[in-house]
Amino acid sequence: MKNKLLLAVMLGAAFAARAGEDGGLIAPGAQVEKLAGDCKFTEGPACDAAGNVFFTDQPNDRILKWSVEGKLTTFLQPCGRANGLCFDAQGALWACADASNELWRITPDGKAEVVLKEYCGSLFNGPNDVWVRPDGGLYFTDPFYKRDYWKRGPTEQSCEGVFYLGPDHKRLQRVVNDLVQPNGIIGTPDGTTLYVADIRAKKTYAFDISPEGGLSKKRLFCEMGSDGMTIDDEGNVYLTGKGVTVFDKTGKQIGHIPVPEPWTANVCFGGKDRHTLFITASKSLYGVRLRTKGVGSQ
Repeated sequence: MKNKLLLAVMLGAAFAARAGEDGGLIAPGAQVEKLAGDCKFTEGPACDAAGNVFFTDQPNDRILKWSVEGKLTTFLQPCGRANGLCFDAQGALWACADASNELWRITPDGKAEVVLKEYCGSLFNGPNDVWVRPDGGLYFTDPFYKRDYWKRGPTEQSCEGVFYLGPDHKRLQRVVNDLVQPNGIIGTPDGTTLYVADIRAKKTYAFDISPEGGLSKKRLFCEMGSDGMTIDDEGNVYLTGKGVTVFDKTGKQIGHIPVPEPWTANVCFGGKDRHTLFITASKSLYGVRLRTKGVGSQ
């Protein structure tokens, strides 16, 4: 009896530690599972209207699809060495095409259109992550990571910034120019707040979004940078790097989800009910069912 009691106490303590670590976000009985491997570096997960998750294997120049039935297929290859992805309301997939520093729009049948390739006559640094707001306007980060496959010289832009492209896909403006190296980006589903991670400065900022696309009231959200980001239906923000770190809407850390890989690049919610958090981590895709669910463009 004494041994059984001790075992029960130990198990209870282990569960409490686990619950405390993830902040009660992981659904009861769920755990982080490896869904797919055999990639060189996974990035940019994005969820379509049906719940299928698309993600990039950037060095292999392909976009993969993890269906709601749990089947892995290749959606597009080559894909401009796509990095960050995001779906719009029409079902088109926007891709930060790193091969030639472009922004692509890809139709559901895999036809790609180059929408942007320069700003003020100069090449982008390298569009990295993108978020489409409810009205169809979109924001993307433009950090500079020198690639060995580029046939170009040094950066042509005056800073590593954040750009806004209007819903007509014609009006482009740089809306952030004072960060060290912006990377991950996500907005609230009502289109009023934008989060931008300054990965090199190890900080993430929040901005108010104007109807015209401008940003104002820059404020420090948390003392952590991120490669990629997503948001849930409670307003919690998920940052990547070592595992997944979760902050509530006030910027307070409320949980951490360990992932058995050296680096987690990006995250999104997906699945039929949007309760599964998909994590692109180094050479693999992982998933874990959460109590919360995703909202808006993921």
